[in-house]
Amino acid sequence: MLARTPTDTRLLIPGLAGFYGWAPEVGYLLLRVTIGCILFVHGWNKVQAGFDTEVAFFVKVGFVLPALCAFAVIFLETVAAACVALGLFTRFFATALAVEIGVMFVAIHGPRGFSVGKGGYEYVLLLGMVMFFLALAGGRRYSIDRVIGKEL
Repeated sequence: MLARTPTDTRLLIPGLAGFYGWAPEVGYLLLRVTIGCILFVHGWNKVQAGFDTEVAFFVKVGFVLPALCAFAVIFLETVAAACVALGLFTRFFATALAVEIGVMFVAIHGPRGFSVGKGGYEYVLLLGMVMFFLALAGGRRYSIDRVIGKEL
């Protein structure tokens, strides 16, 4: 255990030290699995709607190379989201998802979301920031990355 510094807080109930030792890692695992599953459901809905539906969306909003965009989004929101949930190549896939969500935030949710009183951007912003956090933190203790001893 690390030595305490004068600025560290002390536990009100010292007997909880063991719980507080492992609880943050379990909380992190729950966050990673939850956000991965949420994004997977978004991706799976796109798979069920069909590739052409996603391409049509990107055509409608004016993206260049709509078929490539549709493939990338479907791949990221299914395969990458599942990998984040499992903790497999977590930093890589969380980074890719944070970038995707950032692009969607600016290109789709930004113009109308930033208008006062209209909303619409908060959920996308939250998803993106959580993915950015996961990209910085990696898979951590309860992940496949830890089991294989490698991170991408």
